[in-house]
Amino acid sequence: MAKPAVQYACTECGYASGRWFGKCPGCSAFGTLVEEVVGQVARAKAPPKPLLRLVDVSVEEAERIPTGIPELDRVLGGGLVPASLVLVGGEPGVGKSTLLLSALAAMSADRRTLLITGEESVAQVKLRAQRLGGAANVEILAETELDTVCETLQSERPAVCVIDSVQTLYAAELGSAPGSVAQVREAASRLLRVAKEAGVATILVGHVTKDGSVAGPRVLEHLVDCVLQFEGDRYHAHRILRAAKNRFGSTNELGVFEMTGAGLVGVPDPSALFGKTVEGEPGAAVACALEGTRPILLEVQALVSQSELAMPRRVATGIDPKRLAMIVAVLARHAGVALGQADVFVNVAGGVRVDEPGADLAVALAIASAARRTPVRPATATFGEIGLTGRLRPATQADRRLEECAKLGLRLVVAPAGTPARGTLQVAQAETLRQAIRTGLDGDRPEGDERA
Repeated sequence: MAKPAVQYACTECGYASGRWFGKCPGCSAFGTLVEEVVGQVARAKAPPKPLLRLVDVSVEEAERIPTGIPELDRVLGGGLVPASLVLVGGEPGVGKSTLLLSALAAMSADRRTLLITGEESVAQVKLRAQRLGGAANVEILAETELDTVCETLQSERPAVCVIDSVQTLYAAELGSAPGSVAQVREAASRLLRVAKEAGVATILVGHVTKDGSVAGPRVLEHLVDCVLQFEGDRYHAHRILRAAKNRFGSTNELGVFEMTGAGLVGVPDPSALFGKTVEGEPGAAVACALEGTRPILLEVQALVSQSELAMPRRVATGIDPKRLAMIVAVLARHAGVALGQADVFVNVAGGVRVDEPGADLAVALAIASAARRTPVRPATATFGEIGLTGRLRPATQADRRLEECAKLGLRLVVAPAGTPARGTLQVAQAETLRQAIRTGLDGDRPEGDERA
């Protein structure tokens, strides 16, 4: 019997080599190459297939499958696409299994659904289903052998299948342990092929690493059609679902859930949840950010204190630290807010992460409010991008942002020049960052007093 071939594959990028390296030549990560056994299978010569012209290909518009959870449908782009492969990742205990079991229960009313569990027994899943209100029509199979799972999907052909989790599946011919690079890659590739051939919308639950990314080789994310990240602290009630990759929709959509005794419940109006501030409190400003097609109001909190270090700290939670450093520099240079000897801490309330530049003005206003110990005007929101020259640039889709502010009863919006007014909502236009701070702060200090 021939000795099986051994290769070393990187758990980060999937680079494979016949010898071991301390540093991966593909992604330059250290200690990520692990040993795996490669089966040597004799392959028959395949006959060539006829070629098609793209103009002759017929496209059938497949209707999306609504999951019964509006927040999940929003992130997916309108629902599950038949024959698609979706990967859902998140930290242990964040609620992945609870969310997907609720979705299966809702979809089982008019179509066939299947749950393949490899981490829990059938009795454990039933206890969770009873706590969530019942999922009587959901079919379940406790299995971890990949061949059995694939044969079951091909023979039963359910409309939707959830596999919890992909790290528990194993192929006996590989010889490595479940969860290894070879096993995860083989399971994902075979399930992808079965999902496309059998027309089964398949959802894979994946583990995450310490830094929050999906565990396993990088090729796992490239194989699937959609990658969803379920974020949140298990000790807090709210969870955030966002798409890191989506071949059938936008990757900017955001879903907000609240963990209750009856499971995860979607939050249809997150602005009322995350945009609450206490009037008269320095260091807090309301940002009207845009997550995909949804405008959302977020409370940006800032703390400025005298530093005892030679290099003052710039700590950001929920925004890019490099963006924070740029805003602090513009504040000091063009707005007269002295922050050279002060530590600056910025946090976006609710655990939401904001990447769009339209939230720059809210971050700057919160820092200026904390530095001058002057609160922002009551019932005030703001949006706009800050340039390095201190001038404000307009934010995209200003009408939708203003509509969201008016819906929640805000009275004043500080925005860049050129932003049109809307109804009874007052829009204070500002050309520069200095003008925006003067307008947004309640009882701003005289121009000569710029102490932090």
